[in-house]
Amino acid sequence: MARLVAWLALLSCLVLGAVGPAQAHKASDSYLVLDVAGHDVRGQWDIALRDIDVALSLDQDGDGRITWGELRAHHAALARWALGRLALDRGGRCDLGVTEQLFDEHTDGGYAVLRLAGHCPGARAALALDYRLLFEIDALHRGLLRLTLDGASHTAVLSPERPAQRFEPGEPSQLATFAQYLVEGVWHIWIGFDHILFLLSLLLPAVLVRDGGRWRGVAGFRPALREVLAVVTAFTVAHSITLSLAALQLVALPSRLVESAIAGSVVLAAANNLWPVVAHRRWVVAFAFGLVHGFGFASVLADLGLPASALLLSLLGFNLGVETGQLAIVAAFLPLAYRLRNTGLYRRGVFVGGSLLTLALAAVWLAERALNLKLLSG
Repeated sequence: MARLVAWLALLSCLVLGAVGPAQAHKASDSYLVLDVAGHDVRGQWDIALRDIDVALSLDQDGDGRITWGELRAHHAALARWALGRLALDRGGRCDLGVTEQLFDEHTDGGYAVLRLAGHCPGARAALALDYRLLFEIDALHRGLLRLTLDGASHTAVLSPERPAQRFEPGEPSQLATFAQYLVEGVWHIWIGFDHILFLLSLLLPAVLVRDGGRWRGVAGFRPALREVLAVVTAFTVAHSITLSLAALQLVALPSRLVESAIAGSVVLAAANNLWPVVAHRRWVVAFAFGLVHGFGFASVLADLGLPASALLLSLLGFNLGVETGQLAIVAAFLPLAYRLRNTGLYRRGVFVGGSLLTLALAAVWLAERALNLKLLSG
């Protein structure tokens, strides 16, 4: 019974991505840009139409598309809904209104653009911000804030755990900036289902060895650990290279191409478990596809925004956060996999069954991203 419980725990780790959204790499975000100078507030708030539709049912004809006419018909309701979930306080509650509503296309679809303007009672006090958009519907939602407060730049990620934040006048401390990006790096790898499934697909054979056309368990823990360290290190080095190049705007690739290639890497990694082409030196595969995954991480970092005053420190914090999240996944996976390596449950249920499930799910992601289709809900 204990072995069965352990197997089920390991399999649940593997299929974590199966319950995620079809657009596995792109979580629900809104983009809030505010410029607060003295009493005056100006800003822009980009909110995904798919998120607004969940709350306000924009798609009136049910055809799966949201037109400008459908969005315009909900302008007043949208303004009330959004402003009811955002509050600013500077020496007292700030009056905030929507002056204009527009439409824009982001890499992950259409967004409503709300132009904001307002007035705060205080001109030199700290700014308190309370953000509650979509948290009651989607616990994974994040508000990505870029704030200019009396000329000083601040960035923040607003979450159900930290919906209310306070910003003091003047430049933020570099230590606080580093810590913020570290946490976001950890969070991103944990919700990056495609990254997790790629990594797990490469790690599943780490406790096995190919012998006479069949898989059997490794003789000891040390060879399995060496294999895991080689794969994780290669993946880390590779995505760190391209993450840095892209975040510093030295290299840029189209988002659709990157996301399609990431899904393709998961397909190939899972297929290689079932029909081995690369049975050894899987670290080479991890490095090659890790270069692609780095561009995916960079797109998230671009959404968060790198503060000019702490550019390299923020980049380092985010990267270390990603690595910390990866190590947590490996620490949960490896002991269970090693313990079960010689059982049919692992070789057939987790290794073969998990690889088949991963292959099928990643193939759907690939079709959606490459062909701009919507095959799964989410």
